[in-house]
Amino acid sequence: MTERVSRATTVAKLPAKLRLSNYLGYAAGDAANNLAFSMASMFLLLYYTDVVGIPAAAAGTIFLVVRVYDAFVDVVIGRLVDRTHSRWGKFRPWILLGSLPLLLASVWAFTLPTADSDAMKLFWGYVSYGVLSTLYSVVNIPYGSLAATMTQVPTERAKLATFRNVGAAATGLLLALVVAPQVQRWSSANLFAAKSAELGAGASQAELDAAQAAASAEAAAGLQSSLTTITLIFVVVGLGLYLFTFFTAREQVARPAEDSVRFGAAMRTVLRNKPLLMLCISALIMLTATLALNTLGIYYARDVLGNASIYPVLSLLMTGAIFVVAPFVGKLVSRIGKKNGYLLGGLVFFAGALILWLAPSSTPVFAYVGYFLLGAGQGLVNILMWAMEADTVEYGEWQTGKRTEGTTYAVFSFVRKLGQAFGGFAAAGIIGLTGYVGGAAVQSAEAIQGIRIAAGLAPAALALLAVLVMSRYPLTDARFKEITAETEARKAAALAAEG
Repeated sequence: MTERVSRATTVAKLPAKLRLSNYLGYAAGDAANNLAFSMASMFLLLYYTDVVGIPAAAAGTIFLVVRVYDAFVDVVIGRLVDRTHSRWGKFRPWILLGSLPLLLASVWAFTLPTADSDAMKLFWGYVSYGVLSTLYSVVNIPYGSLAATMTQVPTERAKLATFRNVGAAATGLLLALVVAPQVQRWSSANLFAAKSAELGAGASQAELDAAQAAASAEAAAGLQSSLTTITLIFVVVGLGLYLFTFFTAREQVARPAEDSVRFGAAMRTVLRNKPLLMLCISALIMLTATLALNTLGIYYARDVLGNASIYPVLSLLMTGAIFVVAPFVGKLVSRIGKKNGYLLGGLVFFAGALILWLAPSSTPVFAYVGYFLLGAGQGLVNILMWAMEADTVEYGEWQTGKRTEGTTYAVFSFVRKLGQAFGGFAAAGIIGLTGYVGGAAVQSAEAIQGIRIAAGLAPAALALLAVLVMSRYPLTDARFKEITAETEARKAAALAAEG
């Protein structure tokens, strides 16, 4: 009888309204996550091609294979998370214990040992990135699942998603401001131009060839040293952010004591969840588009616009657009709903990517406009994507009577990882097929056009497809309120019957 009273009290207790510290703590978690994730998505391909010396197409295969592998790891971690019980809750212990290994793995990924053969270069690339991705899943799956247990209020979930996106965007901007100047400083083209000027107009071809080789070697060594230092600093910064998340982002939505779902039942719950499936398909397509764009941003600035120092400006515009959009998401959701907000974001992203493809190299202002629209569209989609994922947990509970935050988030993350795999692979594959040569002082016209296609045209087409898929998403905000009310009524009736 005591157990029944305890359960009744736990289920009936309403979660406290979230405070600013809760929102900031949740934002800090994704800011820390992206010290590893965004660092890899924005600069790891460049590191592979220009420092390690891995051909672009082969580097793209690393992203494809490891991210597909990691998509399956996500499901395993999700199941382990769903079965976790501790005095710190279900999710926060994973964040606490996994954070330092993840940050150290990021250092390793950007500090690979020197190897003479392509086989060994690829070996170290696969192993280091595989470890980094696995540890990222260990931290990110419980972190993402945490939102569904912090609150059930739709507006508060939208705010959590907004703060999460702002935290990630702030890290993206930090990376652009810190890393891009180092890319420009250690550009082989710039170093070669300086050495050529020193040789003068009468330099022989042999002298120019030697100068180019020396510039490439100096650029690789300088960029390697810079990236190692930066990632080591990020270990300290990231650990502080994770600890802040651990102490402030607490679980509040109670689960029944027996609500530990077997894998088969959890997967049946997920596969019957039509809103989750539609969201997953659209997210897969959208993530393919955004990862292709993010992977080639530094290439676009350096090789298309002719100056890597422009990249922080592009990132600032993209991030600034997210900060402009974020305060209005709550009002937008209350007026048109999350689904229509998602569709709007996808169309804005489509317009920005189209401009990026068509923008003339001689007029960077067009690229600036394109990046601002890309940031606004991507920010709106990402904010609402996370809020909608949390909503699908309630849908699954209403449909089956079982709450599976970890497994639901893991499946969603599985699909996102596939999108990331396809996006990174497509970006690297396109520039590889169109003739990009890592470390070269001058890229061919075909290679530059390949960067335009991979960073602009392909993301535009994919974004439009994602919008078409999402137009059939069935879980409106009004329907969400209905199913949560029905679920709570069932719980109350069950408790009354037990009493």
